[in-house]
Amino acid sequence: MSRFGVPDKVQRSGSAKAVWRAELQRSSSPERGVLVLAITPPAACPVGEYKMSAKLGEEERDLATLSVLFNPWCPEDWVFLPNEAERQEYVMNEHGIIYKGVGNYISPTHWDFGQFEEDMVKICMKVLDYNVKHKKDPADDVSARCNPIYVSRVVTSLINSENGGGILKGQWGMDFRGGVPPTHWSGSYAILKKWSNSVFSSVKYGQCWVYAGVMCSVMRLLGIPCRVVTNYESAHDTNKNLTVDTYYADYGVREKDSKDSVWNYHVWVEGWMKRPDLSKDGKYDGWQVLDPTPQEKSDGMFCCGPASVSAIRNGDTHLKYDVPFVFAEVNADCITWLVKRDGSMVNIDTDNIKIGQNISTKAVGTNDRMNITDSYKQKEGTQQERSVFQYALTRLENEGGGETCVGDEKLGNGTDMNNGSNENATNNQICSPTPPPQLFIRFEEVSKPVDGEDVSLKLILNSDSSATRRLSINVAVQAMRFTGQPAGNILTKALEQELLPGKDLIVPILIPFLTYHKHMIGCESMNISAIITDQRKENHTFLAETRIALMKPPISITVFGEGRVNRELTAEVLFQNPVKEILRDCSLTLTGSGLFNGELINRLPDLLPNNRVRVKFHFVPYKSGERTLLVDFDCASFRDIKKSCTIIVKP
Repeated sequence: MSRFGVPDKVQRSGSAKAVWRAELQRSSSPERGVLVLAITPPAACPVGEYKMSAKLGEEERDLATLSVLFNPWCPEDWVFLPNEAERQEYVMNEHGIIYKGVGNYISPTHWDFGQFEEDMVKICMKVLDYNVKHKKDPADDVSARCNPIYVSRVVTSLINSENGGGILKGQWGMDFRGGVPPTHWSGSYAILKKWSNSVFSSVKYGQCWVYAGVMCSVMRLLGIPCRVVTNYESAHDTNKNLTVDTYYADYGVREKDSKDSVWNYHVWVEGWMKRPDLSKDGKYDGWQVLDPTPQEKSDGMFCCGPASVSAIRNGDTHLKYDVPFVFAEVNADCITWLVKRDGSMVNIDTDNIKIGQNISTKAVGTNDRMNITDSYKQKEGTQQERSVFQYALTRLENEGGGETCVGDEKLGNGTDMNNGSNENATNNQICSPTPPPQLFIRFEEVSKPVDGEDVSLKLILNSDSSATRRLSINVAVQAMRFTGQPAGNILTKALEQELLPGKDLIVPILIPFLTYHKHMIGCESMNISAIITDQRKENHTFLAETRIALMKPPISITVFGEGRVNRELTAEVLFQNPVKEILRDCSLTLTGSGLFNGELINRLPDLLPNNRVRVKFHFVPYKSGERTLLVDFDCASFRDIKKSCTIIVKP
């Protein structure tokens, strides 16, 4: 057995640790000129592509090109994951689920990671080579690739295009010229392949779940266990005071202009690795948040993480990397302001429970949803949760935000409206318990909300007062982008009603399809809000709001016959126009690793009212095992209706 490192003629960084091992195998036959060597790289070997050559006398010959990856099966590797079922899920599984919607309308969307598709090794290695640090100092960058902390942080900066040369260009508006809407994508391979084939020009367009899906593919290919995570009611706190401010006009409409925002959901990934840079006792090892969506700058670049989930749960906002920002995303307090017609503002609600709900990821070995909220924070409403919050807030105030560098860049086009109170007043309001309401308000559905149908719900009010109350009620319905920004006002309704003691006051709310349709194209949810004022006590103002996500019209897939490698299969997609208008610009996109090499896009004719389109197609599976067929029906009226089915492909 022999050991060898980087040849002396190659300049290497002082941080290089690569010492390889070569062992002659018994199957060697020197008399026949055959030597069989087992080559073992060390656990601390930098990931990347290596060329192997042999020299005998003066003759030197190239033997092979090797790709070295992180190894979660190796106990000495920092990404070692001891559970085999978890390794199969978080490294080997090419299919996953990304959760979207809103907190009470969680919508699972299948995603094809495709990390073992053709050329994925070459593409993902190119991701590492395109990072800014590699361009500045290639030797130091390559040597540091033994460290998954470094590599994962590099990957977060390369998924988005804001740092130059990244994979995906973001678009949070509605102008998708030159590309496709983020909702079009169903998997990572088509994006990464397009990036590679276009000489590494950024692919248009992505949003948070697309960034996360692509990053998960790259991480799994590199050997770092990775999973996609969705945080509902996700706070974007721009000034690091652990509060987000939202504003309502006195007629019920939510105002656009605020630097802070609460996203319906935000999607990031977690990578599994050791964190000896934070603690020698392993306290912060395990899952680390990595967020490739370009929200705020960190160390001068748009990247986020790795932030230890344990550090987030403990409120250790002084630790690397970007713990304060992620802590706020899951645990900020939400302050709601009423903006009066004269411009003055009144704090009508402080909610320390709303933010960070139903934090979700796909379960191991099944398509069930796993709620991992408890791994991010203490139970809401407990003294432990408030203690951690105050500990984190105190650290931020004393240390000026810890190690995080937050720039002026942001998503959205808001202007500063945070002038209703000073920071100290805001903090005092956070610490004080909200007084019990004198009016009990809730929304109830009359029927499930489906895109293409009228939406019906009711506002129910009740009071513990012994007197009749005369109420002014302002109801507003707005189309919302998932980033928490209003996209359009659908309707407003103002009325006066009497609330009798001990009786429910029921206010029906009907939102006709023809009224909401044009506003909801490209939007994922509606925000229904009600501002109620007691006419006898005008300083008694109450707010209730709910968000609903419209369910997509149904689409079906049927696969005929048994799946076998290299044998043609036939499938059929069926969709019926549910509305009384012509559906134009129709298309059907098919994808699925092991089934299609990229995307197959079919242009379809216009679909008349109440008519059906039936598309039959043929394909040849080229990989065995459990495969996922994903279809996407798109038209001008209904964007990206998705469906998937599982196909068992035999060898």
